[in-house]
Amino acid sequence: MNDNRFNPLALVLGFLRPLDPVLMFVLAALLGYAHVLMQSASPERLDSQITHIGIALAGMWVLAWLKPQRLLSMAVPLYLLGVVLLVAVELFGEVSKGAQRWLDLGVARIQPSELMKIAMPLMLAWFFQMREGQTRFIDFILAGALLLVPVGLIVIQPDLGTSLLIAASGLYVIYFAGLSWKLLIPLMVALVIGLGSIVAFGDTLCQPEVDWQVLREYQKQRVCTLLDPTRDPLGKGFHIIQSTIAIGSGGLTGKGWMDGTQTHLAFLPERHTDFIFAVLAEEFGLVGALVLLAVYVLLLLRGFHIAANAPTHAARLLAGAITMIFFTYAFVNMGMVSGILPVVGVPLPFISYGGTALVTLCLGIGILMSIQRSRFADKT
Repeated sequence: MNDNRFNPLALVLGFLRPLDPVLMFVLAALLGYAHVLMQSASPERLDSQITHIGIALAGMWVLAWLKPQRLLSMAVPLYLLGVVLLVAVELFGEVSKGAQRWLDLGVARIQPSELMKIAMPLMLAWFFQMREGQTRFIDFILAGALLLVPVGLIVIQPDLGTSLLIAASGLYVIYFAGLSWKLLIPLMVALVIGLGSIVAFGDTLCQPEVDWQVLREYQKQRVCTLLDPTRDPLGKGFHIIQSTIAIGSGGLTGKGWMDGTQTHLAFLPERHTDFIFAVLAEEFGLVGALVLLAVYVLLLLRGFHIAANAPTHAARLLAGAITMIFFTYAFVNMGMVSGILPVVGVPLPFISYGGTALVTLCLGIGILMSIQRSRFADKT
């Protein structure tokens, strides 16, 4: 006789089935940390951030249910849609604060570049899956062209931070697909020479009459400010100076929750978004920063474990690239807040206020969960 009685436990277990316990623990820890910091940095934004979290978790859960092959089948449509929207931004986009990055669709105002953070690694993973076992050098050239199109459209908006993140996401896939590290040596040499020249001849290169050609004026000023924030301490250098003061003043254990003077006396700019790591370091000190780093390391280890054990070549590429995207977000944000990288507007992953980045990052977690779940599905 069949028992058709309602079983709430079975319903809950079915709902939780696609969720990876380790990734959920990491995500809960990061969102909990974010909640505590937001209460200090910008409590009036807590309600809207909770809404963002709900949307992000819903998107993560949906992707966790989908099979990796289903996700890869969406790669080409998502990529083409993203490129079309980026072209539309260039033609019809709204201008705000000197940048043309948004489209007004009537019912919503969207930033199409965010779509490419997921579409780009999906597209390249699909591309190399089609060539598995017979990848040629020309395929890497074609993959580079697929990457260059959206990155170029985002650079001219201009949006250097997002373009770097999308370029990184694509380059990770290309490298994991088998690109020889020897081919990267000329690029690394050119990068070292370029950075060395800027450091050595910064005083001359940063003069107003010197045009850097490849960078816009405000981007040039960001690099020059990084070299010497005291050139304009109340203007372009203000962010870095106040951020490093906040980080340094936290010491070993910090000043205490809600007791950060740089934060609560409004010296620290963008304290709820790009510079929230400075709030953490000021109020919880080195110990608090190391705890956050430990959680990020656990996230990376779990991501690489999923990538290493993924059932298909494309899934390995996708999981590895997404994991490295998490690293890139954290590294770039902490670097710019600490004064070792230019300020490029990259949020601290899962911590900074903002809905778009949080949704994108949680979708990445959902993809990792989908790949992990597919391992066991294939064995049954």
